[in-house]
Amino acid sequence: MSAPGLPMRFPAPGLPARVTIHEVGPRDGLQNEKTTIPTPAKAEFVHRLAAAGLTTIEATSFVHPSWVPQLADAEELYPLLGDLPGVRLPVLVPNERGLERAVALGARSIAVFGSATETFARRNLNRTVDESLAMFEPVIGRAKADGIRVRGYLSMCFGDPWEGPVPLRQVVRIARQLYDLGCDELSLGDTIGTATPGHVRALLDRLGEEGVPVSALAVHFHDTYGQALANTLAALERGITTVDASAGGLGGCPYARSATGNLATEDLVWMLQGLGIETGVDLGLLAATSSWMAEKLGRPSPSRTVRALSPKE
Repeated sequence: MSAPGLPMRFPAPGLPARVTIHEVGPRDGLQNEKTTIPTPAKAEFVHRLAAAGLTTIEATSFVHPSWVPQLADAEELYPLLGDLPGVRLPVLVPNERGLERAVALGARSIAVFGSATETFARRNLNRTVDESLAMFEPVIGRAKADGIRVRGYLSMCFGDPWEGPVPLRQVVRIARQLYDLGCDELSLGDTIGTATPGHVRALLDRLGEEGVPVSALAVHFHDTYGQALANTLAALERGITTVDASAGGLGGCPYARSATGNLATEDLVWMLQGLGIETGVDLGLLAATSSWMAEKLGRPSPSRTVRALSPKE
């Protein structure tokens, strides 16, 4: 267990004073776990994350149960989360039917999930990139008309397991189209974890040149090659203030086998605390929550920080 007062705080110039953590564990994390967590335990997971200070927690996904059976209980789960004032609870919706299901339960923040590559678009959505954007257009339009906040995920921004390197111009073109459709925020996904800091800076610079403001961007890194924190720091240096992370490092991507776990929220918070960047998160409570979930899943947490903070026998 870490000694009190650690990590020591040494702010670095040019970094944001505060970062919003977009917690994806209950959705992106659990959807890729072999173990299906009971609905009451999922609700408790979200409540524990909120108690640890997280204010944006992606709760579930309103996709067809056959696509993601681990999240087939969205209708049962979402009503159990109505007692969390001040906490945004985004949900993933794949199409207009998913939007209708979410809105019927009172969801006020949604996300659509697009791809920067054709192969992944076909494997994930059974559509081309352009066809998927056409599918998103009425979803985003209806949501915005109802005052619902919309996030657009863009996967495979830094590499694709089937297509290999993804040209910057290709990512920027699709990101710009999602932004023009009305997304309030775009999350740039390193789905298979191949990004490096220079690549991150280059993509963010190109997006800025094409008129996508950094204030509308978030980053979503996987730690396949151990680069997630380095890539996050590079993004912070370019003005990013929203970072996706998954409690305990849960999850990956069920449609890309080379996608290992997400950046662990605890590892992110440890780094941000050392840089003097505020998050509002109680690291001890968060690590305890991830240890609790790891027990439910029957395996150790992959987060190094969770393991370091766990009581040793």
